[in-house]
Amino acid sequence: MKKIQQIRKEHVARINNAILYIENNLSEKLVLNDIAEKAYFSPFHFHRIFSLVVGETVNNFIIRKRIEKAAGLLMHQKETPITEISTILGFTSLSSFSRTFKKFYGISPAEFKELSPNKFSKICKTESKKGQVIVSFEQYICNINNSIKWFKMNAKVTVQNVKEIQMAYISHKGEMGNIEAVFNRLIQWATPKGLMNQENLRLLTIYHDSPKITNPDAIRMSAAIVLNSKISVDGEVSLKTIQPEKCIVSRFEIATNEFQQAWESSFVWMSENGYKKSDQDPFEIYYNNYLEHPEHKFIVDICIPIV
Repeated sequence: MKKIQQIRKEHVARINNAILYIENNLSEKLVLNDIAEKAYFSPFHFHRIFSLVVGETVNNFIIRKRIEKAAGLLMHQKETPITEISTILGFTSLSSFSRTFKKFYGISPAEFKELSPNKFSKICKTESKKGQVIVSFEQYICNINNSIKWFKMNAKVTVQNVKEIQMAYISHKGEMGNIEAVFNRLIQWATPKGLMNQENLRLLTIYHDSPKITNPDAIRMSAAIVLNSKISVDGEVSLKTIQPEKCIVSRFEIATNEFQQAWESSFVWMSENGYKKSDQDPFEIYYNNYLEHPEHKFIVDICIPIV
C-alpha cells in the first residue's frame, strides 16, 4: 500500500510539472512528446494519465488555457489589440483565434472585450493558485479510485506471456470509426476460405498509433483475423505475426461507448501496479459478434505489452 501511495504522489508531481510547462509556454508550439518528457512519461502513457486526472485531453487543455488567458487579457488589458493577443498566444491567424474563442464563450473576442469584466469573472472553475491549474493529491486519488473501482467491476485481469499469434490483416489509416468497414472487407475475404468457421475464431484490432496523440486522419490500425493454419493471401490482405510477449490482459464484456474507459482504466491499473508499457503495439482480441450478444456487448481482451 505504501508503494502505491508513493507512486500516486509521484504521478501527481509529474502531471503538475507538465501543467506548469504548458502554462509557461502557451505562446510557443507545444508538442506532446516534449510535454510528456517533462512528466517523465512515455507519450502513449502520458496522455491517458493526463486525461484521467485533469478531465480533458492534453490538446483540449492547451486550447482552453490559451483561450482563458486571452479572456483575461481582453478584460484587463483593453488597450492591447486583439490581433496582438492572438499572436501572443500562438494562434496561426486571427480568424482561427476568433472561431476558437467563440466556441468557448459564445461571443467574439471583440464583443467579449466590450463587456463588463464582472460578467466573465469566473473563467476557470479548475482548482488554481495564482492563475495556475494545480492537480491536488485528493483530486488525483478520487479520479484514480473511481477508475480502479470501475476496472475491478468490469475486468478480469491477468499478467501473462501471450503466445505467438499468426494472423491475416488489412491495414487502415484514417478515422478510427472507419475500421468497421475494414473488418467487413476482411470478413468478405475470409468467409469463402472457411476462416470464419474455424475453431476458436478471434478477430483483432492492433493500434499502431494512439488516437489522442496522432491526427485522426493519420492514425494507423490493423484489422486482423487469427489463423489456425497456414494460408495464402492476396490483394490488400497481408500476413503478420505477434511474437510471444508479456502482456497485461484485461477481459471485458462492454458496450461500444465503454471502450475508452476500458483502455484508460487498464493503463491506470498498469501504472498503479508498477508495470511499464513496452515499445510493442497494444491490441484488442474479440471473442464474439457483438450483434449476436443480447445487450450488443463485446467480449474482448485488451492487451498491453509490458517490460
